[in-house]
Amino acid sequence: MGNPTAHTRGARGSATASGTRMLVLIFCLYAVFGIVHRAISPLVSPIINDLGLTYAEMGIIMGSWQIIYIPVALVTGILIDRLGIRPTLFFGAVMIGLSAVLRYFPDGFVSMLAAVALFGTGGPMISIGGPKIIASWFTGRQRGTAMGIFITGNTCGGMLALTATNSLVMPLAGGSWRTAFLWYGLLAFAAALVFLVFAKETTQTGPDRETGPGILKGATAVLASGNARIIMLMGLCAFAVGHGFGSWLPKILESGGLSPELAGYAASVPLIMSIPAVLILPRVVPERFRYGFIAVSAITTAAIMALVTFSSGLLLILELLALGAASSCILPMLLLLLMDSPGIRADQMGTAGGVFYCIAEIGGVLGPAVLGMLTDPGGSFLAGTLFLSALGLSICIMAIILSLRTRPGAIRCKGPASAG
Repeated sequence: MGNPTAHTRGARGSATASGTRMLVLIFCLYAVFGIVHRAISPLVSPIINDLGLTYAEMGIIMGSWQIIYIPVALVTGILIDRLGIRPTLFFGAVMIGLSAVLRYFPDGFVSMLAAVALFGTGGPMISIGGPKIIASWFTGRQRGTAMGIFITGNTCGGMLALTATNSLVMPLAGGSWRTAFLWYGLLAFAAALVFLVFAKETTQTGPDRETGPGILKGATAVLASGNARIIMLMGLCAFAVGHGFGSWLPKILESGGLSPELAGYAASVPLIMSIPAVLILPRVVPERFRYGFIAVSAITTAAIMALVTFSSGLLLILELLALGAASSCILPMLLLLLMDSPGIRADQMGTAGGVFYCIAEIGGVLGPAVLGMLTDPGGSFLAGTLFLSALGLSICIMAIILSLRTRPGAIRCKGPASAG
């Protein structure tokens, strides 16, 4: 007779090894996601000059992929369940790479718009597939750690794109932004191939054949919650602020007198600060202080965006550090509030999360586009940043409203009899 304990330990060790391998692979895919997503920001000036674009057109281009992301995200979960993790995420990474490669060829607004928008077909497969991998291969507290590592993949990729594009990649590419995108696309293809070869398919039950109708019914049930509707509106504003200001930040810093290289380094400062902030702050803030934390984070973000266009030197760096700590924590805190919203059950969170991201990404589309449109008339980013600051202020106000709405309910909900 074999030793059952030894057999169990061996199985756990194998599962742990497989989970670690899958986490490394999805981290790499999310890093490529971040690279291709962020690479356009430090290249705004040469792209505008080469293609003869206005700021408004450039803003529309930068926000175009979220338009595609919204409908694709609705069906991505079902697609992953039906086809499996390996082929779906491989296809997603290939689409990201193809979006980057096609940016080599545009001769104007429409062709560049199409190339960037294609990113939205592959992006959801990575950002939604990652949590599925973590849920499949990790349990208990390991999931929290794995999720933190996964999220930092996007951040690390974004930092690499912002810091290395103008200082390293562009010189190696002979000063051609087209060649820089081509190389980033080839990197995405390589990551896709590595994932296909080394990824392991999860062993779970087959897909729910009634998932399609369930999405519509579940979305209706989620939106029936007044708190959830406010939280999703806050998410829309938060994505408008994050995508809008983040996409234009290198160009904003260039307009303030920094070289493209220094602007790229400075624009990476909020991303660097966001890593420890996201890993630590949402965990240590007590539940009763979440609304206040979001309000303070939002008003801090609003104030810093309004100040960045006037700042320089050490003050600018301190502002960007504070921006990274404040703005990066709004999204995870909103998701925690959504989980605790009255009327949102635990078994609805998958649908609730999908609806949240679909609504929030509308803000991701509008943020870069509106900032670009407001910049065109005078060439100054002040009006655009003030608009985004106003959205940050609105998040603060909605957080206070939610706090007032839920304070009596929070008292009543204490105790086992109040569940559901």
